[in-house]
Amino acid sequence: MASVIRHRLLPAGSSERGGNPVELAVALPAILVMLFASIQVAVVFVARATALNAAQSGVNAQRLYEAPAGAGEARATKFLNQAGDWLIDWDDPGPSCVTTDTDVTCTVTGKSLSVVPGVDFTIEQSAHGTVERWAAP
Repeated sequence: MASVIRHRLLPAGSSERGGNPVELAVALPAILVMLFASIQVAVVFVARATALNAAQSGVNAQRLYEAPAGAGEARATKFLNQAGDWLIDWDDPGPSCVTTDTDVTCTVTGKSLSVVPGVDFTIEQSAHGTVERWAAP
């Protein structure tokens, strides 16, 4: 119906006939680039959140009173195994936790999934906490 009305409104020798497919052919690549870019941005943010949650989980495990060495790395690894594949290549070298007498810092490094092949986004997130310990009153 709309094409019939449009055809009636245009003069017989109008140069506008067939303009819609050309407009679509020009605009479609830009629309697809914006679509894939927005999906990639979302995936990067989910990968960052996954890495940060794993680092926080590692800090929470390692900061406990008299926590064994490696408890933070084990908890972060368990979290990342259960979180899915939002963060890839995190297991080489794996989560690392540095513990001093008063502080714990855990770092998780990896790459986010890529919507566009060949494009990598490196993710590194760290969390910090204080070690639980007995203190004199």
